[in-house]
Amino acid sequence: MHEFSLMADLLRKIEQLAKDAKTDKVRGVKVKLGALSHITADHFREHFEAAIVGTIAEGATLEVEQSNDQSDPNAQDILLESIEIAA
Repeated sequence: MHEFSLMADLLRKIEQLAKDAKTDKVRGVKVKLGALSHITADHFREHFEAAIVGTIAEGATLEVEQSNDQSDPNAQDILLESIEIAA
């Protein structure tokens, strides 16, 4: 259930950025997983791929950076670093 809410929040952010950019297709997404975010890159990828079906991000590539820095102020977070949009 936790992963579902994470993905819903992430997709809201992606959709808002795409709307702001006046595009209807997201080609790529880059996220950073904090060292204390309690999710692995592989687990995140599985949930992401399931969550984007039927959305503006369907088919988008996913780049995941996993931090090991537990002292980072964002160590517990999953950060949307960037999106790549269709021209």
